[in-house]
Amino acid sequence: MGFEFNNDAPLYLQMAEQIKAQIVANEYSLGAKLPSVRDLSMEHRVNPNTVQKALYELESQGLIMTERTNGKFVTKDQSVIDRVKKQIVKSKVDEFFSAMQGLGYDKEQIINIVKNKE
Repeated sequence: MGFEFNNDAPLYLQMAEQIKAQIVANEYSLGAKLPSVRDLSMEHRVNPNTVQKALYELESQGLIMTERTNGKFVTKDQSVIDRVKKQIVKSKVDEFFSAMQGLGYDKEQIINIVKNKE
């Protein structure tokens, strides 16, 4: 199963976002070992350097950690996952509101649409 990439952002950022989504969705549980750089590279048909940059990005956010000689692991700190999940939700809601306002809806109309699932 490969990731879907587009030309809107660098591949390593797109890959980092997709792995982040998997972590937040608990596809990789707390403390789970991630596949190796080589395995991820082959699975998603990207250069190992791209994978390495994506994983470095996730490590800088505290989502994963490296254990020398053992590999990379998802954080064991649930509060980190919760913080990242809130950031993702806020970003998605902001995008949604902006798109709806671009269509001419005001805040109250948007809230009513969401409440009523129209």
